[in-house]
Amino acid sequence: MTGMTDGIIAGYDGSAGSGEALRWAAREAWARGTALTICLAWPAADLRQLGDWAAHDRACLLGGDILARGVRLAEAVPDLPDVRTVLADGSPAHVLCERSGTADMVVVGSRGHGGLADSWLGSVSWQVACHAQGRVVVVRGQWRPVNQSAGPVAAGVDGSPASLDALAFAFEEAALRDVPLVAVCALADAPGRLGGMQHMEDDFHREMTLHEKEHPEITVLRQVTFGTPRSALLMAAAEAQLIVVGSRGLGGVEGMSLGSVAGALVHHSPCPAAVVHPAR
Repeated sequence: MTGMTDGIIAGYDGSAGSGEALRWAAREAWARGTALTICLAWPAADLRQLGDWAAHDRACLLGGDILARGVRLAEAVPDLPDVRTVLADGSPAHVLCERSGTADMVVVGSRGHGGLADSWLGSVSWQVACHAQGRVVVVRGQWRPVNQSAGPVAAGVDGSPASLDALAFAFEEAALRDVPLVAVCALADAPGRLGGMQHMEDDFHREMTLHEKEHPEITVLRQVTFGTPRSALLMAAAEAQLIVVGSRGLGGVEGMSLGSVAGALVHHSPCPAAVVHPAR
């Protein structure tokens, strides 16, 4: 992606989950040779309206301390080309969604401060996954032990425009990591017409052949299954280091910002999950 000014934006609030997201984002920024923007949002306007300037000033200082801690976390990845910090006024979800229009991607943890202990996904992460522009990565699951292989990048492909955008991103990620790409086509989402499954499978193989010709350096493993997309992609994610899907597939309801398959992955994937929204 070109013309983006914020590079990779990592939502950071000092929590353990946001710290994991920041580490992931720092490695991604290094691999892509782009800027890393560490973003902390807080409701400064609320304190100003209350007239509590002492609390406002203390919050500013605390925000600066949190961002400084984030910079130290990011600098564990050597040779980052550009690390920036933003202390933004507003709700975290609103700020991250707004800035997503000038970013290569937005990276969030599965749950930050304020998340319920027994919830799978925090409200900020969910809102960003639903409403941000472009590429959103929700960092969840456990990092693989050093004695295990990193695993492939996996992508769901159903022929929808969103899934083709996701496939392009998945090829980028596989190339950056020098790992295979697993492309999954679940025929249970085929259009309900005569020959729909065969048509969907033919389209899948045709699209994969085009992409493989453009990326001959990447080993591609094609998986066609008669199961549901949710089950097939969660199974692929179990062996992957990143799972990539479009925001809404062929079975998506018009007007929904996030389809059921993408929603299931950001809630339950055992590895980081990327959701690719159409560019606006």
